[in-house]
Amino acid sequence: MIKLAAAGALLIGAVLVAVTPAAAATACDVTYTANQWSTGFTADVRVTNNGAPISGWVVTWTYTGDQRVTSGWNAQLTQSGSAVTAAAPSYSTALATGASAGFGFQATYSGTNPAPADFALNGVSCNGDAPPTSTPPSTPPTSTPPSTPPTTTPPQNGCDSGVRCDGFEGTQAAWTATYPDCSGAGKAAFDTAVAHSGSTSLRIDGAAGYCNHVFMRNTALLPAGASALFVRYWVRHTTALPAAHTTAVALRDANDGNRDLRLGGQNGALQWNRASDDATLPEQSPAGVALSAPLPTGTWNCVEFKVDQGNGTMQTWLNGTSVPGLLQDGVPTHDIDGQWLNRTWRPALTDLRLGWESYGEGADTLWYDDVAVGTARIGC
Repeated sequence: MIKLAAAGALLIGAVLVAVTPAAAATACDVTYTANQWSTGFTADVRVTNNGAPISGWVVTWTYTGDQRVTSGWNAQLTQSGSAVTAAAPSYSTALATGASAGFGFQATYSGTNPAPADFALNGVSCNGDAPPTSTPPSTPPTSTPPSTPPTTTPPQNGCDSGVRCDGFEGTQAAWTATYPDCSGAGKAAFDTAVAHSGSTSLRIDGAAGYCNHVFMRNTALLPAGASALFVRYWVRHTTALPAAHTTAVALRDANDGNRDLRLGGQNGALQWNRASDDATLPEQSPAGVALSAPLPTGTWNCVEFKVDQGNGTMQTWLNGTSVPGLLQDGVPTHDIDGQWLNRTWRPALTDLRLGWESYGEGADTLWYDDVAVGTARIGC
């Protein structure tokens, strides 16, 4: 997957192009949404498969202008001349009948920026009406010279009304460093060299050993009084999860003696841990661990989770797919949540902390970006 570079917003034009089917038998539908400025643009693309299930999807199109893709996310993007290919990322290759996949990219252009009209899915044309052509203003914005890329960030995906978002672009004051119990070699900093979107991410350098941890804490993102709480963030980490227990996300639970609900890993796979009684989700049997998933290294991963504070149920998604071993549905299931449901648990979460803590082995460097919190699933 190509990493998203610094994107811009002082957006001069916003073009929404829907390639819709001319008949019910259309092989696929494509929605192409472009946000442009004087010399560049970002685009979000969503393709829906109307045909038989696909095990590895590829979307292609051709530009009629001089558009050049420079970076992208949620697909492997390549360009040869005016032809662009977006191949499925390794973590999400299947596309069932009626299912959709979304990806995006940043590109440059000069003159006009006509939207493509010849989308195809695995070589089969997405027949539909030709999209309109967008023309940028004849003069560049006075605040941004033509040779200078924009410096503000387009809106994060999912940041609609009612969702609280933070991409670390000018909002760092909401985050404070914290070192639970003891402090050592752990470091936290806002990084302008690596980002999922925009120009800034949160970088965490966590060393091995209990005291070498660090977290950045935010108390403003969690909506007060919400029953179902949904959190979405993007994370990129360097080293595979170790066998030892680690924590990457912590939330303080006022209903559990202010002990933490912790999302991290153990035995090389993601796990939840309840600090008050050390219960884990899934259970750390070989069968339980096999129902979880490792966190891929060297690439941006979308992590989503739901905690229902009213009934104590939980669900976690990795790159859009629900992880079976991280689903706590209130009914005890051997190897998954039998241990977790040994007692009644109704959390009241009061903060969100992103960082790294290991309880033995496990040094890692992580970047977090595009954090969003709401009362319904936000998506990637």
